[in-house]
Order: sequence, then C-alpha cells, then structure tokens
Amino acid sequence: MKRIFVFLVMGIFIGSLLFGCMPVKSPVVGVLFTDVKANDIATSNVVSKKVGTAKCISVLALVAVGDCSIESAMKNGGITKIHHVDYTTKNFLGIYAEYNVEVYGE
Repeated sequence: MKRIFVFLVMGIFIGSLLFGCMPVKSPVVGVLFTDVKANDIATSNVVSKKVGTAKCISVLALVAVGDCSIESAMKNGGITKIHHVDYTTKNFLGIYAEYNVEVYGE
C-alpha cells in the first residue's frame, strides 16, 4: 500500500512538471511539442493599420516571465481600436515555452 501511494505521489509530481506550466489558452496542446496560431477576438472594425505584440516565456517550466496581455500589446502598437487578436503558443517539452499576442487595429 505504501508503494502504491509513493508511485501515485511521484506520478502527480511528474505530471505537474510536464503539464503544469503549459499554456492554458491553446486550442490543442502537444506533450512533446506545440506550435499553434489561433484567432481569439474579432470585431466589426474592418481596418487594421497597426499591429502590437506582447510576449511571455517560460524556461524549464520553473520560471515564467513577461506581460502578454492584450492591453500591453495595444500599448506596444499604439492601438486604440481593436480589429482582431491572434495568439501563438509554442512549447518544447516544457524546456522552453512561449506565448505571443498580436493585436491588430487602429
């Protein structure tokens, strides 16, 4: 019984290391590798003259830094009206993960 408990705890620990820091907002997630681009928000504004980007990264699934908010991307691109928002998720074995937000607008 003790051995089963130890294996269960180890499984939960290893699982949280592998999957705990994966991007949450990806339509699909690969365990070994993820490289996904998707559209998040679309409005009736047709013109998108400017693009603003924001980025967050994670290293070894231990440290995650950055500001990948829509607000930050709008500020970086000088955007006041949003046309649409795209995001890109990349992850390689939890060693390196990246989340990019691209805001299009005027």
